Amino acid sequence: MADLPTHTIVFEILTRLPAKDVGRSKSVCKQWYALLSTQDFVRIHCSRSVVSSNQRVLLIDDLTCSVRPIISNNNDYGPSSIVTFPFHHQNNDVSILSHLNGLLCVCLNHTYELLLWNPTTTAFKRLSTPDFHGFYINNLDAIGLYVDADDDYKVLHIKRRSGVLGVYVYSREVDSWRNIPFITRQEYLSPHFNWSAGTFCGGTLYFTVCECWIGGTNVVICFDVNSEQFKEISFPPVPSNGMVQGVLVNVKNVLHMFASTGMFEMTIDLWTLQGDYWIKVLSCPPIPPISLSLWCDITHYVTNGNWFVMTKLGKLFTIEMDMKPFECFYLVSWFRGFKGAVFVQTIVSPSI
Repeated sequence: MADLPTHTIVFEILTRLPAKDVGRSKSVCKQWYALLSTQDFVRIHCSRSVVSSNQRVLLIDDLTCSVRPIISNNNDYGPSSIVTFPFHHQNNDVSILSHLNGLLCVCLNHTYELLLWNPTTTAFKRLSTPDFHGFYINNLDAIGLYVDADDDYKVLHIKRRSGVLGVYVYSREVDSWRNIPFITRQEYLSPHFNWSAGTFCGGTLYFTVCECWIGGTNVVICFDVNSEQFKEISFPPVPSNGMVQGVLVNVKNVLHMFASTGMFEMTIDLWTLQGDYWIKVLSCPPIPPISLSLWCDITHYVTNGNWFVMTKLGKLFTIEMDMKPFECFYLVSWFRGFKGAVFVQTIVSPSI
């Protein structure tokens, strides 16, 4: 350690600080401000911040927006801190569409505008343009947030408008939108198909595309973020005698899906993707009946040996998982996470 340059020692220490402490450290001196503002520092700090102890739950209702820690010893929420939106809104009409490395892609429901927002640093960036890019319509559009091989954070926006599909990519690096080609089956453009938000895993964005009735078609659309090519893979072989919902989650850079089927009782299986094929990891017993109002309010699942079904009020119930416990928490948004999301506290900026 004595042979290491002072600059290297300082760099190693600062990349391990909590995000808010990094923000305060920028005011120490000009040299630190310059160091803490480099992309190398932000990238390394982010990689060291993606740990379970650094995760927070952001919950939105009609009156408040709050951030809560996750208490690891009882897998519930800690005390809340009220968050003030740094952008104009009306009655908290903010939907959280996607999240990655501390950044949230959100929609202002009264204007349909898309924004990138870091709730830890409060920085945000409007993605809407005068030529009508960056405007989101619920139940018709799909959003995926990802980072490519050049460390450029991007937003994939899939639009369905009157039977016409448009696919656009926003680049943080160049601060602009561009169109990319995507040819898919015509029926997927129908509003009878529900597109999930994109889940980023292993250089690919994954979307579930599910038909909104019993026995309907269900597929997964994959987008390679570096080649910008799309392909379709099959859904796990789940029963089709009820409603089907697939919720994707990245677990240690391996894609998993909680596939739920049924009507009055839901049966949930956990699958993992190997190549282009799904392998069943476990089956859960039918979950207890849930009222529609509460069901629609579920914000995410947490797994850490057990699977915890959560609402904004706290833990709803637990499903015991007969498998090797995961070492960290992994969160999944439900109903596209419109009322809540889990994020890690980082200093990643929504703009360059």
